[in-house]
Amino acid sequence: MSRKINFSAGPSAIPLDVLEHAKAEFTDYRGEGYSIMEISHRSKTFEEIHFGAMDKIRKLYGIGDEYEILFLQGGAHLQFSMIPMNLYQGGRAEYANTGVWTNKAIKEAKVLGVNVDVVASSEDENFSYIPEFKFSDDADYAYICSNNTIYGTQYKAMPKSKSPLVVDASSDFFARPLDFSSIGLLYGGAQKNAGPSGVTIVILRKDLVDRVSSQNVPMFLRYKTHIEANSLYNTPPTFGIYLLNLTMQYLLDLGGLAEVEKINAKKASTLYSIIDSSNGFYVGHAKKSSRSDMNVSFTIPKDHALEPVFVEEALKEGMLGLKGHRHLGGIRASIYNAVSQSDVEKLGEFMREFARKHS
Repeated sequence: MSRKINFSAGPSAIPLDVLEHAKAEFTDYRGEGYSIMEISHRSKTFEEIHFGAMDKIRKLYGIGDEYEILFLQGGAHLQFSMIPMNLYQGGRAEYANTGVWTNKAIKEAKVLGVNVDVVASSEDENFSYIPEFKFSDDADYAYICSNNTIYGTQYKAMPKSKSPLVVDASSDFFARPLDFSSIGLLYGGAQKNAGPSGVTIVILRKDLVDRVSSQNVPMFLRYKTHIEANSLYNTPPTFGIYLLNLTMQYLLDLGGLAEVEKINAKKASTLYSIIDSSNGFYVGHAKKSSRSDMNVSFTIPKDHALEPVFVEEALKEGMLGLKGHRHLGGIRASIYNAVSQSDVEKLGEFMREFARKHS
C-alpha cells in the first residue's frame, strides 16, 4: 500500500514510526497477551504508560513540579468553559482575538458571566496578522491562541505578563520550545502534533489549582478534581494516551523541541518561498511577520476557480487535506511535526508545476 501525504489540519498525520510501533503491539502488548485497549486504566501496565507520557512532556518542555499535567477529554472546546470556571476571580479576563477559536473562547466566557476585555484583535484584516499589544498585570488571566490553524498566523514568542497567561496551543503543541515564565496554563487537543483525537492535554501552574470561580462549578469540571485523581477520575482514552506516549518518545528521539523547531522552520520556508516567488500566482493569507510554521494558507487570486482544481489534482498525486477551511477558503497545507521535509518538497514541486501550467 502506498501511503498518502497527509496535509490535513486535524486530525492529522501521525509519525509512521509511531504507527508501526503501535501496529506491532496492537494485539499483543509487549508479549503480555492482550491489547493495550483491553486492559484496565487502573492496571500497573497502563499506569506506566500514563505517567510515562507525563514525564516525557516535562522533559520536552523543560518544566518541573511547579506544573501539573492533565489528560482530559472534551477537546479544546470544553476548555473554553473550564478555564474561566477555574481561573476567573470576579475581576477581568483579557483576551487577544486572532481568529475563530479565540472568538469561541470569548463567547463561552461571556456565557459564564465573565467580564471579558478584548485587548487586541486582528479581525479588521480577516485575522491575517498577530496584533501588537500588552496585557495588563492585574487581570485574573490573559488568553491567547498561539497558532491560528485557519488563517495561518502564529505568535513568534509568548507575551509577557504578570497576569497568568493562558495559551491555546492546540495547533503548535510540541512544535518548538516555549518560555513558560508567564504561562499559567497551556492546553490543546492531541490530534495535530501529539497523537490521535480524544486526548486534551492541560499543563497548569500549581499556584492556580485552588482557584475556582464559584462553588457551583461541578466537580468534574474542576482541574483540582482531576489533579487529585492523577487524570484517572473517570476512564481516560487509554489508546490515545498510549499513542501520545509513543509520540512524545518520538520527539525526544529526534533531539527534542529545539531540533523539531528547526525542522518545522525549514518546511515552512520551503513553501513560503514558492508562494513569494510565484509572481502573484499564489498569495499567502498571513502577513509575513505573522506567518505560521504549522499552517500555510494561500489562494490563487488570478482565478479562484483553480483552487478546487489544485486540491483535486494534488489528491491524484497522493497529497490529501489541502482544501482551505470553510471560513477562509483557498488552499491550506498543514505541515505538522509528522510531515517530513520530503513531503513538503513534493508539494512544492506540484505547486511550481501547477503554476507553470495555469499562468
